[in-house]
Amino acid sequence: MMKLNKMIYPLALTIVLTACDKYLNVVPDNVATIDNAFSMRNTAEKYLFTCYRYLPSHASLTSNPAHTAGDEYWFYTPFIGFDAPGWQIARSNQGVVEPILNYWDGQSQPFQGIRDCNILMENIGRVPDMDEVEKKRWIAEAKFLKAYYHFWLLRMYGPIPLIRENLPISAGVEEVKVTREPIDDGFAYIVQLLDEAAADLPPSIEDEQNELGRITRTIALSTKALVLSTAASPLFNGNTEYVGYANTDGQLLFNSEYSVEKWRVAAEACHEAINLCHEMGLSLHRFSEGIGQFQLSPETVTQMSIREAVTERWNPEIIWGNTNSTAVAIQREATPPLDPANVSNQNTKGNLAPPIKIAEQFYSIHGVPINEDKTYDYAGRYNLREATADDKYRLQEGYTTAGLHFDREPRFYASLAFDGALWYGQGRRDDNDPWTVRSRLGQPQSKVSSNRYSITGYWPKKLVNYQNTIGTGNTYTIRYYPFPVMRLADLYLLYAECLNEYSGPGEDTYAFLDKVRERAGLPPVLEAWKQYARDPEKPTSQNGLRNIIQQERLNELAFEGHRFWDLRRWKRAHIELNQPITGWDIDQEAPENYYRVRTLFNQSFLMRDYFWPISESSLIRNRKLVQSPGW
Repeated sequence: MMKLNKMIYPLALTIVLTACDKYLNVVPDNVATIDNAFSMRNTAEKYLFTCYRYLPSHASLTSNPAHTAGDEYWFYTPFIGFDAPGWQIARSNQGVVEPILNYWDGQSQPFQGIRDCNILMENIGRVPDMDEVEKKRWIAEAKFLKAYYHFWLLRMYGPIPLIRENLPISAGVEEVKVTREPIDDGFAYIVQLLDEAAADLPPSIEDEQNELGRITRTIALSTKALVLSTAASPLFNGNTEYVGYANTDGQLLFNSEYSVEKWRVAAEACHEAINLCHEMGLSLHRFSEGIGQFQLSPETVTQMSIREAVTERWNPEIIWGNTNSTAVAIQREATPPLDPANVSNQNTKGNLAPPIKIAEQFYSIHGVPINEDKTYDYAGRYNLREATADDKYRLQEGYTTAGLHFDREPRFYASLAFDGALWYGQGRRDDNDPWTVRSRLGQPQSKVSSNRYSITGYWPKKLVNYQNTIGTGNTYTIRYYPFPVMRLADLYLLYAECLNEYSGPGEDTYAFLDKVRERAGLPPVLEAWKQYARDPEKPTSQNGLRNIIQQERLNELAFEGHRFWDLRRWKRAHIELNQPITGWDIDQEAPENYYRVRTLFNQSFLMRDYFWPISESSLIRNRKLVQSPGW
């Protein structure tokens, strides 16, 4: 059986990703009736692809709030690059008159997607030229999509209406006025749909040339694990902030009683999904050690394993890659003008700017937080230091940069570019001769344009495929990839989290945490804390290990759209998103002046910001709806 993650020759991959454009071949507006849409397999397939059309564009900096509405990126002011409505949320400009990224009744229309999924499930049985096995598969795909659209809305809005069936045209005015349903009912319904879908989905894709990107049982079970882990998390499990949050008829929408059993159920779902992933041949991605005539250093190989886990098409770690979202614009915005002879290249935008706090969250070289490593000079992290030959595969030898950039874990160097950093790829395949980043005033990667620069002095290198090439003039050839919605490392860390929350530290908890750490070039968690941490016993307590697992997720999944949702479900957003956004003083030439910390913005996150507001116009149209708390 061919596996979802099977490696394919580049030409075949190009064909596959191009073929996925057919998902946009939706049912034409002039199809007169549903009968026509389901009169034959060909038109019914178009309707199935219509259902896929509503999937969020996970790589989009414009429509996915997880990228720009939190704190992983910042921008110069006034920002004149791409349209970034999410950044207005990050700047506390959300409102009830015209909510930003309004998925309830505007953006991407997931409720319309749910309606179309219902139509397909109700009518696919009438298609004459299809066998029953294929009909069941298409119904299962529609059920999965319906579940995911509900989940997308639930994470944003909390309690939502559950659209089990489409209302008939004859429905009365009051009948169409839906209400929010209790949060536990929402999660239960989503899980029910995922279970029903998984039963009739193929475990992997066999016809890879035509079907890569379609939903499999592996995707459905892994998504179920994410949904149940979210349901068990503090925002939704025993959250006393929402005592009394009720519909107009008094129906309570949140259960304020904590249930540890939710973590057990989530752990079982993670375990089931992991077993199927392993059966399908999925594994943590490893980069090939040789590129043509060049033999790469172990340091470069480790960094590239981390980068390619995200950017290599259909690598063996990808559980679900969204072919509706092929990561072109986000790569352009993440890439500074690397070629000193071509700094005017308009296609390397370099606007995505992670703040200093994101750089500081990565571990030391010993695999513990830099403020907990007893050998790391945390107090002197902003002092200047010159890179030596020992740093040659991490920093530009002989270059003066901040102490913060020395002696850090491989994920730091794989994920971030900064003044003094090395950048492997983009036409340079010898790691003894990579691109170098020099971003102080007057240098090639500095503020050479009014609308193409990093306001903080950092770039998310992790998102950029190393096979992209920089040419002369304005050419920048981008090798696009399906943006990873879920990969195996994510699932491993969810499992470790669920096990720890249910029963505390244990052998399996450490084992799955250490699988991710080992690929990242780090020692096992118990060993690292015992040898280097100020509190060597931290990983032996539930609270201590919780903190470690959460930071491991933030490091491993940085810039992939997870931090935004994780901080919310952990109920940590009102802590982390109330910290100043800082960057280096990028308008300075001398290193002693450049490496001064500047406050760019003082973020403010209120308890009401955990959930989106419903627009005032929607509340006026439907008096049975209640507004999200605090709005």
